[in-house]
Amino acid sequence: MKRLAIPLSLAFWALLWEIGARAAGNDMFPPASTVIRAAVELVSRHDFRAALQVTAQSFFLGLAISIALGVPVGALMARVPAVDRILNVWINIFLSAPLTALVPALMPLLGIGAPTVVATVVLFSIWVVIIDTREGVTHVTPSLIEMARMNGATRWQLFFHILIPAALPEVMTGLRLAVVRAVKGVIIGQVIVSLIGFGALFSDYLQQFEMARFWGLMLIVFILGFAMVGAVGLIEKWLAAARTS
Repeated sequence: MKRLAIPLSLAFWALLWEIGARAAGNDMFPPASTVIRAAVELVSRHDFRAALQVTAQSFFLGLAISIALGVPVGALMARVPAVDRILNVWINIFLSAPLTALVPALMPLLGIGAPTVVATVVLFSIWVVIIDTREGVTHVTPSLIEMARMNGATRWQLFFHILIPAALPEVMTGLRLAVVRAVKGVIIGQVIVSLIGFGALFSDYLQQFEMARFWGLMLIVFILGFAMVGAVGLIEKWLAAARTS
């Protein structure tokens, strides 16, 4: 029954969408069946595949930068109180700030193109990686650290073999949240830039009042985001099973 919960829920809301849109008769909000057909048609289009490639490149590059920087910074904050005092307030400010308003400020620095979108992805996603890594490393059992030091572990060995593996559940939680925020970042960045990737398609569909394609593309973005979060969840389960085996 649990396996049917999500499909049944989606079917229920799609039915409400269909009934509500047909009753409203508003061209700006087409029925679910029309949107689904438009989404299927979009997938076969060359311009969609080109936009997907551009969007995926910015998404994965920005997310990789967030992980590569966020995990060491979070671990450093957990291990060095002075660094934590300096950075903690700023990280919480950026975590709660309306980051969309900062994106236009990136364009004079990075130009109108992919670098701005990548920077937007980092701006949206890095903070949760830092926060959750910090929390995970903070709660690592002190005896593990002392044991590693007594056995002559270097700082790099301590980081890679003790701190990060022990903090892995929290790190993966941060990564899962980072994926969600990175999806928001890449779409917001491209919409504001309005020249590349899905942002260009969204802009074109709105200008031409092709609302079925607009909502179809939105549906595809939701599905891709859901799939990415699910993939991270599967990796998290696999790592947890590997640790206990």
